[in-house]
Amino acid sequence: MMLRRMKTDKSIINDLPEKLVTDCYANLTLEQKILYQQIVEQTQQRLEQKDGIDQKGAIFALLTALKQVCCHPALYIEESSHESEASGKTQILLGLLRSILCRSEKVLIFTQYARMGFLLQEILKTELNIESPFLHGGSSLAQRKAMVDSFQNDPNTVLMILSIRAGGTGLNLTAASHVIHYDLWWNPAVENQATDRAFRIGQDKQVTVHRLITEGTFEEKINEMLQDKAALVEDVVAKGETWVTELSPSELKSLITLREDHVQI
Repeated sequence: MMLRRMKTDKSIINDLPEKLVTDCYANLTLEQKILYQQIVEQTQQRLEQKDGIDQKGAIFALLTALKQVCCHPALYIEESSHESEASGKTQILLGLLRSILCRSEKVLIFTQYARMGFLLQEILKTELNIESPFLHGGSSLAQRKAMVDSFQNDPNTVLMILSIRAGGTGLNLTAASHVIHYDLWWNPAVENQATDRAFRIGQDKQVTVHRLITEGTFEEKINEMLQDKAALVEDVVAKGETWVTELSPSELKSLITLREDHVQI
């Protein structure tokens, strides 16, 4: 687990506490590993036969499929088991939540996939006996307001799941002292905006951000690229998530190939 303490610029705002960012690494389960390698092997040949816009679309589809597998096999193949043991990332999430909730602290969980949000609702009910409100693109204005009010004011509402598109901006959720990014966006600015639902004016607690990353996969490699190269971050912020489709064939192959110590099945 990697910790990064983010200092607040007191010359800009002097009434926010510190933000602590933790990168939490999960191992792929056997099922995830098999699916991941199958996708890589099946897609590489197809990519060689495409160019231009078709190739960019195929690359985006490839990385989306890999990201879904890293989240949970059932997100990629609906017929797969919905149990938490099927995903290393879900197991890490449950461990984090048990630790956070036993201290009576509140937590936000962001995901970019509505299906993942519904799956997490199911898993958290089964594993932790928690009813988790889920704010997503299909939530009405009345539902959104009710969920936010409950999270902010009801001590019994300790957890909230949000779609990063629907809940990543415009909400005040300062009752949370923890933010979990279940799957990482390829644009750090989007992730930071979501974190700022809790880390904003009115927050009087330290905010801990937990970023879940599958070890040995393209998720870890993209994270390393963004942390190591400030110029790349600027490019990503300018272009959004489309930057990943502009990688060279050799860069893409290096990005998606499982690290050697994670290949064994």
